[in-house]
Amino acid sequence: MDTHIVEELAQLVADGDIDAEYINVESEHSAMAACIGAQATGVRTYTATCGQGLAYMWELLYIASGMRLPLVMGVTNRALSAPLNIWGDWSDIMGARDTGWIHLFCENVQEAFDTTIQAYRIAEDRKILLPVTVNIDGFWLSHVYEPLDLLENVEGFLGDYKPPFRLDPKNPISIGEYATPENYQEFRQTQQEAIERSKNVIGQVNAEFFKKFGRKYGSGLIDTYNMPAKNVIVSMGSICGTIKHVIEQNKIKDVGLVRIRSFRPFPGEELAKILSDAESVGVLEKDICPGLGGALCSEVKNFAGVPVSNFVGGLGGRDITIPQIKMVFDKIRKKSTGLNWIGESSPSQGIKM
Repeated sequence: MDTHIVEELAQLVADGDIDAEYINVESEHSAMAACIGAQATGVRTYTATCGQGLAYMWELLYIASGMRLPLVMGVTNRALSAPLNIWGDWSDIMGARDTGWIHLFCENVQEAFDTTIQAYRIAEDRKILLPVTVNIDGFWLSHVYEPLDLLENVEGFLGDYKPPFRLDPKNPISIGEYATPENYQEFRQTQQEAIERSKNVIGQVNAEFFKKFGRKYGSGLIDTYNMPAKNVIVSMGSICGTIKHVIEQNKIKDVGLVRIRSFRPFPGEELAKILSDAESVGVLEKDICPGLGGALCSEVKNFAGVPVSNFVGGLGGRDITIPQIKMVFDKIRKKSTGLNWIGESSPSQGIKM
């Protein structure tokens, strides 16, 4: 699904529309290795992947973040084998959630475009210097046509890249060198501090983007709809557009939506404030952590002072329908808890609770 992205980039480079070097490699592992090498020399880099390809990059994701390289990667979120499935859910990125990258989730293609531009500002901030993934739901966003406002000129918002350090034979340095038990932990500590600082940077970049281009996405970390409300559904990605549609078309007043835009860093303090007046919370997500439940729900529970119900569905690209979302609303109103599976193989079965 990411193929469309890199094919278009290859065409832009071939046509001379962008001043860039396109590197054709033999695997996703090699693609991330090439990005790490290029970024370390002081140039902006970008790649895209999904599903098994992201899994193939695994060890190098830690290297990119540990070396504090501010590269950007588009991820068209997809299910993982086995059984073999190429359709969309969040399985791939949830496996990579703790690799030290900043993870931003998009609701539509316009946000994906805008967030990719913002991602470079966030990643390259001298207080951050961490890689960023821009996540879009596989097929639901990667294979659709939607109106898109292309920014022909980002001058004044995204300037030339000026790295604070880079590999240079004239000024030799070491990056990603050997670390003993006496100092390895300090590297991880500074990385944790940087990703926490990125909360403010994400918000600032979102506000500056709005000031210059007229579009913003909530606080940058969280976006809300029909809030405040006594019953709240929390989710991420494209399903939030369907949730908004259900609320609007049915003139629902007592259920509001909280969309998590930044999964890492997780905006816990802001979420806690938003949920402070809620009576019941439900988390709808397209992933499962076997033995735990939904990954997003496990995060939300830490910051919600009310009952939290977990709704898992859409795995392997299965539809989450409007009637199912309405039934989720009803369960939230009843303050249900625990893990609930959405959908059956037969549409007539509705929602499994």
